[in-house]
Amino acid sequence: MKPEQADLPSLRLIRDQAAWLAPARTWLLQQVNASQRRAVLDLGCGFGVVSQELAELSRGRVTALDHSLPGLLAAPAMLRNSPPACADAAHLPFGDASFDLVFCQLALLWMPLTATLAEVRRVLQPGGALVAIEPDYGGMIEHPPELATRELWIDALRRAGADPLVGRQLPGLLAGQGFTVQVELMSKLSAPVPQRFDLLAGLPLTGYEQKQVETLKRQAKRLDAPWQQVVHLPFMLVTATAPAEPRPGGPKAQRRGLLGRRG
Repeated sequence: MKPEQADLPSLRLIRDQAAWLAPARTWLLQQVNASQRRAVLDLGCGFGVVSQELAELSRGRVTALDHSLPGLLAAPAMLRNSPPACADAAHLPFGDASFDLVFCQLALLWMPLTATLAEVRRVLQPGGALVAIEPDYGGMIEHPPELATRELWIDALRRAGADPLVGRQLPGLLAGQGFTVQVELMSKLSAPVPQRFDLLAGLPLTGYEQKQVETLKRQAKRLDAPWQQVVHLPFMLVTATAPAEPRPGGPKAQRRGLLGRRG
């Protein structure tokens, strides 16, 4: 069955997501000295909410890239000094070694992972870094069990063409591309937010699943006492550093080899 195309969540929900992940994002960007980076790619930028943050943080050029033109057109005006790119992540429209930092948040799960990581490796300068914050819905922890949504998320994401288990795959695939990989897990458990049901409802659900989500939302609203609900979605906080020396034969030769294997 052909995957359905999921639209971007609303700008309000995107901003909420960015706020939830802000502490982890700030910590990761500090680890790679983002303020000293000269050429930054925000891969899968959506509405450019984090692109704006990266532009304020870094000293150089920030390029926002997404395959969704409506999202890019709604990006903050400050990003228009560096025109955004509307392109496929598996075929990045940039030269080899164009960036010293690539950032990705809740986006790799929507991309062809192996081809995208090969392209990230190609466009990164030697010693450049990929910083990624990606979920793994297979590891969701939910309580009470009657409010569980894990299987709904997994089925709906797959139906939409996403990979809900992307988090656990990233370390090995990045290591296979020659990166030095460091991975942390978000450890702080916070009270669940009601917006999670709005995000879920934005995915391609069956009619029965839509009714399930509405029922779960009402039930969850009744349990408003502290810690009556527990929801934890594991996020992989990944820092992958490209080797300090180019690959033998150069990035172009490597890319030709990858393209040849696709055929």
